Formats: sequence, structure tokens, C-alpha cells
Amino acid sequence: MRRSLAAILQSNRFERLIIAIILINSVTLGLATNEAVMASAGPLIDMLDHAILAIFGIEIVARLFTFRARFFRDPWSIFDFVIVGLALIPAVGPFQIVRTLRIMRLLRLISILPSLRRVIGGLVLALPGMGSVVILLALLMYVAAVMATTLYGAQFPDWFGTIGASLYTLFQVMTLESWSMGIVRPVMEVSPHAWLFFVPFILLSTYSVLNLVIGVIVSAMQQEGDIQTDAELQSLHGDNTTVLKELRALRAEISGLRRQLERGAAQ
Repeated sequence: MRRSLAAILQSNRFERLIIAIILINSVTLGLATNEAVMASAGPLIDMLDHAILAIFGIEIVARLFTFRARFFRDPWSIFDFVIVGLALIPAVGPFQIVRTLRIMRLLRLISILPSLRRVIGGLVLALPGMGSVVILLALLMYVAAVMATTLYGAQFPDWFGTIGASLYTLFQVMTLESWSMGIVRPVMEVSPHAWLFFVPFILLSTYSVLNLVIGVIVSAMQQEGDIQTDAELQSLHGDNTTVLKELRALRAEISGLRRQLERGAAQ
């Protein structure tokens, strides 16, 4: 029974069914935020939501029954278990906020679609490398904030009056959101040489350090792709080895039958 159930749970048809249910659930959760829709079809939407949650719960129970201890050795299975578990908490009293977490069911697409799993795997692999880049960016931001507070704090206290205000303003400049007309040009009206500070800051933060982050992520994505390719090649090699063993066994059996036929013909 467990083998047949495992075959169903791992089949492409069942996977497509779960994806379709998740997409339907995304539509119902979106409609649940519309007061007019809930006033006219609220009971139907709630019924669909409970039915979909029941399907997810049955799926998790089936996977627990089928894979048992192996279920908790798979990080993506644990991810699914947590997402469905959060949805099962009754949204009453102090757990009212849990109702807003229902939308997290859509994150189950990450554990189902291999392409999304590779993306998340690449981001996880990039975390150690990103740590060094983030430290470098934090040092750059702090040094620039101290300089900006010292240079422009008196004239522009709202933007550079404190270290915190300078950090926030420089973060806005780094993201290039209204940095020229909104911040730098007004500062340059008072301090014409302010561009000597802001232009190098943008070049270092936006075009250098942040591109390092992108480079680390791309490298990790490639590494994750290489890991997946190696795993697929090893799986194919294992399958080929099994087929070759079966062919050798079949050839030996055929040879044995041929010898027996030759002996019978000789007698």
C-alpha cells in the first residue's frame, strides 16, 4: 500500500494537481480581501478555502504515512509541514494574526517546482559570501554617514542631522530613488562641491558593492546548477549500471538455455 501511495505522491500528475490547487487558493485568498465579493460570495469562498486546507492536510498526512522518518530528513517536506501547520491554527483570540499567514500557503510552489527550488538553493549557498559583502557595505555606509553628518548636518538637519538620519538618507541615495533632484541638488545649492562626496559614494555603493552581491548570487546559482547536474548524472549512471547488470544476467541466462538446448539436441 505504501509503495502505491508513494508512486501517486511522486507522480507528475499529482504534482500538477497540487500546483493547480495552490493557484486556485491564491485566487480565493485574493478575493477574500474584497469586501464586495465577500458580501455576495463569502460562504462559497470560505468553503473553498476550508476544502483546500483539508486537501493540504490530507496530503501531508499521506506523506508522513508513506515516507515516515524520511519525511523529516527532507528540508522541503519540513517547509510544507510548517506552512500547512500554520494554516491549521484556529484564527481566534491571540491567534487572529495567523489568519493573515494563510497567504503563505502559496509558498508551497517553491517546494514543488524544481526551478524555484534551485533558485532558493542558490540563495542559501550565496549567504556565506554575501556576509562579507554586507559587512563591507555596512562599513562604507557608516563611514559615509559620519562624513555626511559632519559636512551637511547643520544645513540639512532633517537629512543629515544625526547618524541615523544620514544612514537613511544615504540608503535612499544608494537605491537611486530621487537622489539627484530630491537630495543632492538641494545640498549642492548650499555646498556646490557636494558632488565630490555623493558621486564617489554612489559609484562605490551602488555600482561596486551591490554588483558584488549580484556576482556572489550568480556564482552560487551556477554552483547550485552544477550540483543538480552532477546529481542527475549520478542518477543516470546508477540507472545505466542497473540496466547493464540486468543485461549481463539476461545474457548469461540465454547462454545457459542455449547450452541446455545444445546438450538436448546432442542426446
